[in-house]
Amino acid sequence: MKETFYVTTPIYYVNARPHLGHVYTTLVADTLVRFKRQRGVASFFLTGTDEHGINIERAAEASGIPIKQHVDQIAQQFKDAFAHIGIEYGRWVRTTDPYHEQGVQKLWSVLQDHGYIYKGEYHGWFCGYCNEFKEVEDDDTEPLCPVHDKPLDRIAEESYFFKLSEMQDRLLELYRSRPDFIQPETRRNEVISFVSGGLKDLSISRVSVKWGIPVPGDPAHTIYVWFDALANYITALGWGNSQYNDFERYWPGIHLVGKDILRFHAVYWPAFLLAAGVEVPSSIRVHGMWLSGGRKMSKTLGNAIDLSVLYRHFTPDMIRYFVLREMAFGHDGDFTYEALIDRVNSDLADGIGNLASRTLTMVRNYFDGVPPTVSGGRLEEEAAQVRAAVEQAKAGVDQEFDGLNFSRALESVWAAIARIDKFISDNQPWKLAKDPARRSDLEAVIATAYEGLRQVVLLVAPALPNAAREIWGQLGCSGDPLEINPAGVAWGQGRDPQARIGQITGAFPKLPKDKIMSEIEKEKAAAAETTAQEAASEQKSVKETASAQEEVSQARPATDAAPAATPEPAVTGTPALAPTITIDDFVKVDLRVATILAAERVPKADKLLKLQVDLGEGQPRQILAGIAQFYSPEEIIGRKIIVVANLAPRKLRGLESNGMLLAASIGEEGKPVLATFAEDVPNGARLK
Repeated sequence: MKETFYVTTPIYYVNARPHLGHVYTTLVADTLVRFKRQRGVASFFLTGTDEHGINIERAAEASGIPIKQHVDQIAQQFKDAFAHIGIEYGRWVRTTDPYHEQGVQKLWSVLQDHGYIYKGEYHGWFCGYCNEFKEVEDDDTEPLCPVHDKPLDRIAEESYFFKLSEMQDRLLELYRSRPDFIQPETRRNEVISFVSGGLKDLSISRVSVKWGIPVPGDPAHTIYVWFDALANYITALGWGNSQYNDFERYWPGIHLVGKDILRFHAVYWPAFLLAAGVEVPSSIRVHGMWLSGGRKMSKTLGNAIDLSVLYRHFTPDMIRYFVLREMAFGHDGDFTYEALIDRVNSDLADGIGNLASRTLTMVRNYFDGVPPTVSGGRLEEEAAQVRAAVEQAKAGVDQEFDGLNFSRALESVWAAIARIDKFISDNQPWKLAKDPARRSDLEAVIATAYEGLRQVVLLVAPALPNAAREIWGQLGCSGDPLEINPAGVAWGQGRDPQARIGQITGAFPKLPKDKIMSEIEKEKAAAAETTAQEAASEQKSVKETASAQEEVSQARPATDAAPAATPEPAVTGTPALAPTITIDDFVKVDLRVATILAAERVPKADKLLKLQVDLGEGQPRQILAGIAQFYSPEEIIGRKIIVVANLAPRKLRGLESNGMLLAASIGEEGKPVLATFAEDVPNGARLK
């Protein structure tokens, strides 16, 4: 049977627009398939969108449009984002596709027939953003999702359950017998630890969610969105439906996933398959998270990568190369526009771009555009070293790509590029060309450089498809480099006898860093501005914020906070108490301890300070406070404050504020006095 290769990305949830993380996973899958196909392996690449669940209902309701219209729009945005960077998937699955729904119901029925599904009642806290029930210590409170910091929904309803508890031993045996099933090793250990701790039966239906696939025979229930979504990997191949017939040919496959969804893929999914009698995936490969400037990407921090900005300033091949080279698969990576420009200029412009330009130019100038053939002579030993470097790169690419070590694979190619460049520089063909007696040496140098470049282009083609095709054509070579197996192209063999150098264009011109960064900063600033906010309404928002701060301050017991150390004027009057609230109302306000890390004035806003505060979350939050008339930025940096941490984000002056600090209101002018502590309290501590 002919070898086949099947790779999948997660299907992307359509509650928000595509971002860099989505692009990265999909680009990795695209590159892998190009690599496999170049080597003659029949390959299939699946991606798509996850379109069911309560969060989709909420997102559509917030947009004011029908749910199907909402999911259609977001699904198209994902397709457009991937098309821009040249991603070529084999099939796009949508969980609203009829054939997928048919396959999901088939999987449900098989599990039910095998005795793994039963009806019961579920009580618990559910996050609509994660589409997951959360373990909560105190059921009497209203807890927040630890991932999204959003209130959890209390669910108490009839539910169908999957007997996950019965799968513990079978899962552990799977992990033991197949050490490569989950990679990298750290993620495998996490999963083994979780499963070894004991598994509870899994709630797999909801009666309170209507936007989903009905349970077979009981349409009052909809199928749990993760059960629905995970099944796409087989339904899109035709399992459980008659739409396609690719299952026997391609399954099992490799799942590429982020570490945040590891449990679903490494525990729940193989458990479903084992219980259904279906072969489990070949492997689950877990990549890291993209950071920016060493911090988690966040609109609040202003370090998120906007795809529209990215696509406007950089070509698809530049982006592809950077993410493959910069992130060691399985580890976190750091993405900044500055680093991208530096990598393009050093590796692409000064590396393969410069090698192609100088080699092609010398063939045209010294040999009338006809590439000389590789010959022996005085430089044979040096030329052999270049050839050895290229052969080493060939072996490195094959080995490292198979292990998803894209960064190392590209390093090996660039080592070969550097060796070819050194060979050219050491032998100075521009000087040899002036001496007719050294004509054979000139031929040897240019022939070796030309052949080295030809080999290198084939190696980089899966990662740089556009540039590879462009340079390949300029080399005068026929065919598509993405369809030519480098292993079958021996050094100096298989060259087109009609090859001739034509027009030479730089594949990677050098990028003007200062100019591009200036433009990007202007675009980021413009995007941060609210598009329809008048000065009057902005002032009104500031006043409303100050008023809300005062109301919350008045609602707090006096013993919770000590006044600031700076002496303040005497209080001339006591404001009336706010309306009486119950303890249930009070516990909804999540008050946390924070430290002000940075502060600055907001341009054209006399009352606003923009603060970066540490709530012990791992990355700072941005909060806008109407205290600029009473506090300078310098005097409050390092101050310990109290923050309303679960306040819904809002925009002021085009900037997002994620929380509200507490302050007393003093005197007729309402001077704020920041609430603080007489003793040291750790950031993130909750006030009760």
